[in-house]
Amino acid sequence: MAGGAREVLTLQLGHFAGFVGAHWWNQQDAALREPTDTQEPPGELCPDVLFRAGRTLHGQETYTPRLILMDLKGSLSSLKQESGLYRDKQLDAAIAWQGKLTTHKEELHPKNPYLQDLLSVEGVLSSDGLWRVKSISNGKGLTPLTTAATPEPLVPTEGSIRVWSDFLRVHLHPRSICMIHKYNHDGEAGRLEAFGQGESVLKEPRYLEELEDRLHFYVEECDYLQGFQILCDLHDGFSGVGAKAAELLRDEYSGRGIITWGLLPGPYALGEPQKNIYRLLNTAFGLVHLSAHSSLVCPLSLGGSLGLRPEPPVNFPHLRYDATLPFHCSAILATALDTITVPYRLYSSPLPMVHLADMLNFSGKKVVTAGASIPFPLGPSQSLPDTLMQLGGATPWTPLSACGDPSGTHCFAQSVVLRGLDKACHTSQLIPGTPLPSLLHACTTGEEVLAQYLQQQQPRARSSSHLLLTPCKVVPPYPCLFSSSLSQQGLVLDNPPTGAGESIPVLGALCSSSSLNRTLGDLAKELTKLNLRRWASFMDAGVEQDDLGELLQELCSLAQCYQHGDSLMD
Repeated sequence: MAGGAREVLTLQLGHFAGFVGAHWWNQQDAALREPTDTQEPPGELCPDVLFRAGRTLHGQETYTPRLILMDLKGSLSSLKQESGLYRDKQLDAAIAWQGKLTTHKEELHPKNPYLQDLLSVEGVLSSDGLWRVKSISNGKGLTPLTTAATPEPLVPTEGSIRVWSDFLRVHLHPRSICMIHKYNHDGEAGRLEAFGQGESVLKEPRYLEELEDRLHFYVEECDYLQGFQILCDLHDGFSGVGAKAAELLRDEYSGRGIITWGLLPGPYALGEPQKNIYRLLNTAFGLVHLSAHSSLVCPLSLGGSLGLRPEPPVNFPHLRYDATLPFHCSAILATALDTITVPYRLYSSPLPMVHLADMLNFSGKKVVTAGASIPFPLGPSQSLPDTLMQLGGATPWTPLSACGDPSGTHCFAQSVVLRGLDKACHTSQLIPGTPLPSLLHACTTGEEVLAQYLQQQQPRARSSSHLLLTPCKVVPPYPCLFSSSLSQQGLVLDNPPTGAGESIPVLGALCSSSSLNRTLGDLAKELTKLNLRRWASFMDAGVEQDDLGELLQELCSLAQCYQHGDSLMD
């Protein structure tokens, strides 16, 4: 790996995790495709942390995500499990039989129109079965999407998106996709609904061996593996798959960081009692088991609550999104993820996953919350001190962990990243001699401004902060979510021009918060009220009555870790 990158292997487990992952990889790809004459600073984020260089059997260089993903039968649509990048008709299995041959061919899913257009931009599959990629302009990955020949951005319509592979623009390695064929993605029968079912998947030798084989393939080629990040659905049986995967990683790769992002889709309907009860049970079992095996666990959701009572989705002042569309919700969560994972992806002075987890998870606090300001609301004539001062004592980010309003809660430790602001905006631009509106205006660097602000907001919290010039990319197929009050750079304007921007500033945070005391405690209370005889099917899937008793005890113990007053400074 160039420059001794500290590699990370990503596991994507579940279909909503696939949506979030597709947006995440598209955003990484957009950053790689930045033209070489760009005005944006090079070298802040190291792509080799997430991507691997390779070569096809025909000598073509590739640059693909270091990724293992698991999903169900019928979830790939037109995407082939072995990927298209390494396809070669010449190496298909040879047929020795010389007699009459009958071929049975399964009807293919039609390719999403967006992907058809994308393929015509990037290359062609020639008659000899080889994928011919157009020239590479920046030395990484495939040719940029926006070229002189394709001036109009290719934007998929919301109605055309059924599955995550409908908008994934990144080519995957043949070792990336692992399908669970015993369960169906579509239909009412054969669904992976319960935690116990998910655990059982990785108890079966064929799936366990397939996962272990792919892990060994990726890990053995790493020089400085720092750890694993798991994107895992919490609401269905993939919570059990994630728990077993995290247990395997802990046992096989002791000492490596394991950071798990527990994903929950948008709001749910009260008219689906079994689905909601299963969601509650899967979330509770998932959080407890994942926290036991991971260095750090963070639930990510645009919902207002983890419990049975539906709460309205969170609001972003400058976003217009449909909370019922996974395509929208996953884009927002991926943008937050792209920012809060910055510390362990830096070129210079990265904070390794293990150290980030150690900073946040002291005293048993392995569950953290996330928040983000998307975009960070800086006006074109404002400085960072101006904007932070205007926020006053309000929490500067929107909560993204379904733990309710964070106002009035206590923060024990936090990791905060602000990215995408021009350096000229980092400090006050007041004329010398002008009275300073706040202490922030006296700071001489942007890093000092951010650190001072966090100290003022949570004076007793352990804080780590990073300030980057590199913005977050939101080019197609990212959905059009931003209000018309934003500039091309994501700044808040009074008289905005028409057209969507390509990048935005984002503020993201991970926080060990006292709000988890209430959230986890309420989750335990709701579980005690359940009449499990009505939901025997969940227990039949592999969970015992004693398991539920242990779950309640562990949830309560975990909640007690976040009682206010338990901080480093007490």
